[in-house]
Amino acid sequence: MERNKISGGIYLVINPSMRRIELLNRLEEVLQAGVAIVQIWDNWEPLINRQDVIMEVSNLCHRHHVPVLINNSWELLSSFPLDGVHFDAIPDDYAQIQQYIKQDYLVGITCNNDLSLVDWADKNKLDYISFCSIFPSSTSTSCELVSFDKIQEARRMTSLPLFLAGGIQLSNMSLLNELDYDGVAIISGIMSSENPAQVTKQYLETLRNKNNENRNN
Repeated sequence: MERNKISGGIYLVINPSMRRIELLNRLEEVLQAGVAIVQIWDNWEPLINRQDVIMEVSNLCHRHHVPVLINNSWELLSSFPLDGVHFDAIPDDYAQIQQYIKQDYLVGITCNNDLSLVDWADKNKLDYISFCSIFPSSTSTSCELVSFDKIQEARRMTSLPLFLAGGIQLSNMSLLNELDYDGVAIISGIMSSENPAQVTKQYLETLRNKNNENRNN
């Protein structure tokens, strides 16, 4: 995978604590449907074999040419075929971490209403920013709700791809039409659905329709 290739689309966050066979089967379906990037969420149960999960997920995603990010645990990059890391917050020792992260690794960060994070991400040449939480969410309980005004201001501050995360469903995506963003990060909206592939395609179609409307306006 090459660096700086994230431009938008569906950013799928998977829960490694999901039953393995179900996780891999559903992941295969959504990869075929067209997700852009996969992140392994930092939600490990004690008895889970991290090595097996990371290897199986990475191998499966790479067969579909989709990059895989690990959540926070950047030190795993040197041991597994991962493509990058997503930080929930700026690490205190980021300057030192940079010495160990190869130039071709993808790096992203979660932002909220504190736009100094956007400025930091832009100055440090990260690959994308993910705003959390857009709506109330059972899987984003640690995130504050982000003001739409802050997202619009962030768009004026940076050209980095902006993803929106937290509580985003097909039923509420129309509420995001006023925002200039590049993709959506989804967990349960896809992986907990009865037909993950179909739902993925519906998210993609909604994004395409929004982009077409913006080009026509």
